[in-house]
Amino acid sequence: MNSTHTSSRLSLRTLPHDFFELLGSMRFAVSLLVFICLASLVGTVLPQNRASSSYIDQFGPFWYEVFDKFSIWHVYNSWWFLLIMGFLVVSTSVCLIRNAPKMLRDAKSFREHVRASSLGAFPHRVQTSVPGTVPETVAGLKGLLARMGYAVRERRDENGVMLAAKKGSANRLGYIFAHSALVIICIGGLLDSELPVRLQVMFGGKRPIVENMLISEVPESGRLSVNNPSFRASVLVPENSQVSSAVVMVGDGALVQPLPFLLKLKKFVVDYYSTGMPSRFASEVEVTDPETGKTFASTIEVNEPLRYKGMTVYQSSFDDGGSTVKLLGYPLVGSGGQTFSVDGAVGKTSEVTASTAAGQRSMRVEITGLRPINVEDLSGGAPKGGNQSFADHVASVAGSAAGKKNENLRNVGPSVEYRLIDDAGQAHEFQNYMLPVELDGAQVFLAGVRNNASEPFRYLRIPADADGSVAEFMRLRATLADPAARREAARRFAERNSPAGMDRQPLQTAAERALETFASGGLQAVAAFLQANTPAADLERAADVVIRLIGASMNEIRAIERERAGLPPVPDAGPQADQAATWSRLAVAALSDLAVYPAPVFLSLADFQHVQASVFQVSRTPGKKAVYLGSLLLVLGVFAMFYIRDRRVWVWIRPEGGGSGILAAMTSQKRTLDFNQEFERFKQALLRQNRTEG
Repeated sequence: MNSTHTSSRLSLRTLPHDFFELLGSMRFAVSLLVFICLASLVGTVLPQNRASSSYIDQFGPFWYEVFDKFSIWHVYNSWWFLLIMGFLVVSTSVCLIRNAPKMLRDAKSFREHVRASSLGAFPHRVQTSVPGTVPETVAGLKGLLARMGYAVRERRDENGVMLAAKKGSANRLGYIFAHSALVIICIGGLLDSELPVRLQVMFGGKRPIVENMLISEVPESGRLSVNNPSFRASVLVPENSQVSSAVVMVGDGALVQPLPFLLKLKKFVVDYYSTGMPSRFASEVEVTDPETGKTFASTIEVNEPLRYKGMTVYQSSFDDGGSTVKLLGYPLVGSGGQTFSVDGAVGKTSEVTASTAAGQRSMRVEITGLRPINVEDLSGGAPKGGNQSFADHVASVAGSAAGKKNENLRNVGPSVEYRLIDDAGQAHEFQNYMLPVELDGAQVFLAGVRNNASEPFRYLRIPADADGSVAEFMRLRATLADPAARREAARRFAERNSPAGMDRQPLQTAAERALETFASGGLQAVAAFLQANTPAADLERAADVVIRLIGASMNEIRAIERERAGLPPVPDAGPQADQAATWSRLAVAALSDLAVYPAPVFLSLADFQHVQASVFQVSRTPGKKAVYLGSLLLVLGVFAMFYIRDRRVWVWIRPEGGGSGILAAMTSQKRTLDFNQEFERFKQALLRQNRTEG
């Protein structure tokens, strides 16, 4: 029983000692360094600090939840990465505390008290005799060692003289510098990480704000001190606006970081390559010090930041600063309805009322983006076999072509992006171009739609009319939705195409039914009707007949539309007739695709006022200087370890006959080829004076 208690007490006593030994062991430090390297590899390969939706789309909800537990989306500021760095600092510091004093003592020591008898056990030794006396020999050997770059210390006793020489002791400093550099760099990294801010959240009573509110309404618990020692914040400044605070993101919330100066964006300048990629963007700012009233101008560019009062302001990116837009709305349901205007701003929401099959519905329009320049690769052309359906990507344009270099790149003009949200909260995203684009030899408007940001836009092609607008197409749609217009178009079609003396009613009925089916659901509805009512053997022939019937009947619909608008008839001969036929073909395809267009209104960009904004990163990084110092020490340490060789020489001189006997040995930490060559030179210098070789 007593032995059991004694063993427990001993194990408890040795636990702190064992833990201290673990912290100071090289294996533990190397293991921590390997973990940091692996984590840095993940942080390099995986883009950091993206929106959670992008990671969910990439990995799926399950793996997103798993990886989110380890915060791999922001590896360098994750709790476990900072903890590993902290342990690495402690472990390396313990190694330095334990070993640096011994290394320094060893570097200073000449080890002149080594016994002469032990020199014979050295692999690199030489023994000889010289005719001179001991004092003469000692003086000559001191001069020889000095010429070879050695520092020499002498020890005399009654039996002879021991010369202890050394050079390259700065090699020991290499180990100290390298380990100190690791500690200093890690401390600098910790100072410049989120650790200081997180410590304030954990122990300083700071609470990140997760709800939307004005900066003036943020409570004191959501504000950091203007003297905050370390932070990285971001701020968006529209043109002709000024800010005095930035935002520090902490997890899913944010803290307000006051700045010791006012930053005003006077003008944002951006230049573009021919591909549409920005070649240069810069911010012309005005800085005001509220304490002194001092004001000065500066230009902030990429790699040319502003430094003032211990803070650095970087040009991070640019964004929209609240551009205003005017949208022209066209109803897409029913045969009536007038166009209407929507005045909005990027980032703001407007209310509209739209007619639907279920009646009037209130909807919200959120303007999400305005792009005054869109450079696209228009070389794709139309796919073989005619127009694709809207659900299968009806246009060959699918997003920005920036970065591509070929002669098919074209600036297709401004575009607006918006979200249409119904009263049930369902939303779709839209992208509409302001100007028509020439695709496959025809001028068309591109209207994109997608369900969420993870999907590419799918585009609807709307043919442009003679005025370069969608007005005629929208009138054609409304005319097609009018039952009276369909009956009149069917009558005209039957009258034009029925042989003389034959009953026109069957052909008129067929044309009216085809137009009604097409108006209700496009070509998809026509295909479903044929499949349900036509034998499989006759399906292809029936489809060809119905398509021709719809095409001819739509010509009559267009004629009625132009009559109602007071426009002249469509030419039936010459180049203008060919253009009219192309327009009608594209209009039929677009009308068919409207059946799956997920909105009761179409909003075109009529006018806009573009306002730029700069996104700045504001930082205070006291650890930067520590990292610079650590990097310098690391370079010096590596240089000292690899290029400075530690050498030690012992020479024992004793009286021998009428002359002196010499026993010399040389050693080094690393016995390289250079060391062997140096020993041979030393040996030959001794043997040139020898009388007899031992």
